[in-house]
Amino acid sequence: MRGRWGRVNRVVGGRVGLWGSIMLVVGLEVGRMVVVAPYGSWQSPITADLIAGGAVGLGQIALDGDDVYWVEMRPAEGGRMVVVRRGADGVAVDVTPAPYNVRTRVHEYGGGAFLVQDGVVFFANFSDQRIYRQERGGAPRAITPEGPLRYADGVFDAGRGRIICVREDHSGGGEAVNAVVGVDAGGGGQVTLFEGADFCAAPRLSPDGGTLAWLVWDHPNMPWDSTTLLAAPVGADGLLGAAEVVAGDGDSVLQPLWSPSGELHFVSDRSGWWNLYRWRDGAVEPVLTMEAEFARPQWVFDPAAYGFLEDGRIVCSYVRRGVWGLGVIDADGGGMERLDLPWSEMGRGELRAAGRRAVFSAGAPDRAMSVVSLDADTGATEVLREAHSGAVGDGYISLPEAVEFDTGGGRTAHAFYYAPRNADFAGPAGELPPLLVKSHGGPTAAASTALDLGVQFWTSRGFGVVDVNYGGSVGYGTEYRRRLNGAWGVVDVADCVNAARFLADRGDVDRERLAIDGASAGGYTTLAALTFYDVFRAGASYYGVSDLAALAQETHKFEARYLDSLVGPYPERRDLYRERSPIHYTDRLSCPLLLLQGLEDAIVPPNQAEMMFDAVRGKGIAAACVLFEGEQHGFRRAENIRRALEAELYFYSRVFGFELADAVAGVVIENLDG
Repeated sequence: MRGRWGRVNRVVGGRVGLWGSIMLVVGLEVGRMVVVAPYGSWQSPITADLIAGGAVGLGQIALDGDDVYWVEMRPAEGGRMVVVRRGADGVAVDVTPAPYNVRTRVHEYGGGAFLVQDGVVFFANFSDQRIYRQERGGAPRAITPEGPLRYADGVFDAGRGRIICVREDHSGGGEAVNAVVGVDAGGGGQVTLFEGADFCAAPRLSPDGGTLAWLVWDHPNMPWDSTTLLAAPVGADGLLGAAEVVAGDGDSVLQPLWSPSGELHFVSDRSGWWNLYRWRDGAVEPVLTMEAEFARPQWVFDPAAYGFLEDGRIVCSYVRRGVWGLGVIDADGGGMERLDLPWSEMGRGELRAAGRRAVFSAGAPDRAMSVVSLDADTGATEVLREAHSGAVGDGYISLPEAVEFDTGGGRTAHAFYYAPRNADFAGPAGELPPLLVKSHGGPTAAASTALDLGVQFWTSRGFGVVDVNYGGSVGYGTEYRRRLNGAWGVVDVADCVNAARFLADRGDVDRERLAIDGASAGGYTTLAALTFYDVFRAGASYYGVSDLAALAQETHKFEARYLDSLVGPYPERRDLYRERSPIHYTDRLSCPLLLLQGLEDAIVPPNQAEMMFDAVRGKGIAAACVLFEGEQHGFRRAENIRRALEAELYFYSRVFGFELADAVAGVVIENLDG
């Protein structure tokens, strides 16, 4: 690091003082000596090194014959995204060699960065955004030209030897231009199939190659607000005929997919829930109607919460009240068989089905996210890859409690609470633990129930953690998701505040030691909660928004009009933008603040954190800022993941006055360190 934020202290938690004041208690756990020590000071095997070095992120899944492919994000390799293949022999091998990084920047959030056809992998490479072709056993070869073009969400058109995908053109002086294009799979020649909408996604070709379906939407909509599903015949020349509107008159339509028999299916929220529909004989009809969501918001390309078996049955994932399940739908009206499986969380729509099996990513409170294979006939499952290789004993894992609490106006909100848990430690009699409130990003997203060592890092040290599904979160129906419309910075903040109050009133946590953290949109909620309420005693914002007007003017195309629905149109409602921007009300902020920010962030520019830090420390408030070179929106490098976790732990130890059991890299806290 560099500049005025580059000073780093190496701080060792005062073990002598800590262990000199503790009391040993024997017999609280059979065969185990339990140490009574202040909350926050417990020694834990869940270290920042374990989290940063032992984990991978699991992404897009693809099936090709007997082979299963997926993407791994590897912090130990600087956040490189790697395509992995697991063959019928059970052996997993890397497909894409270093330094190739399988990641597209279309819509900035990417997704859908590779496809595979008969053993040939096509992928978008992050550094140049070109499409590469890689034969099995061969080296990658670029098939698209250098230049300001990006590609995503491809499907293979076998009859014409091409990839049909979304292309984003940054060659003009204004906003990037989206189009659906055909790219020759051998030489990269391109033909435009559709353009004219602000955004395109999900080109999907019918099994006979005769019809293409795809999604479009225009500003100011986001794909979870309103999209249109189009379908058009593919002519003998490979171009599209006249497009027909299939669905989407004010609905959020997602995940178009053709059945083996050639019927177009999709997910729509026209009923108030994201349910499954099909297009049959020119009319739309429901496949299954229930108060559950069969989709997540389309932040990234190529989501799929369902897939087809060879006999036409549909394997699907769905969420009810924040908890996911898996089922098999009889598409001819036989209803859904719910599968009794140990997972409660599904990945970002990474479910693929073919033949008699389905492969998906899933996790549970005691299971890390994994790539899982399901035999649809027997119900047997096999874990193909776990996101985390580090073994952690059950005695250090806190399981979530689903809580529902009053949040004003006759409404309730939802959260998952994790109590402190460490088999080797207990808190002193009469002392309550500190609480860390987690505000998820999006803000149209949801808290996960899968084992997250980032949560257990805190609970195993003596913190309570509550992960809040504030109004606007998915998994509770369209009405709940739209609760945030026009009310970002109000509803989400009140729900986080009321979650903390609920747990304090219930006697679970110390109301004088409440903290909040969040990333991206969750970072904004964190900053707003610290600024507009006097409830929390500390907070940490990870690449969060401090100035809504600056965000509206500076962010990328995909989210350029997102704030129209969350706040109001800009500049017409600049009054609301100012009213809800923490940067303008630092005089109301009276508790210590930690800011963590990537210097190459194109979604929330670094100046958001820098402006907030300058304003807060100028008011004499304790503040620290850590800037990360080479990081974008979200930390991907192992050393930075570790650094951020330790910085936040050190920060709370100074603010709340507990000693650390282990050495961590500290941060300079202005107006606190003297």
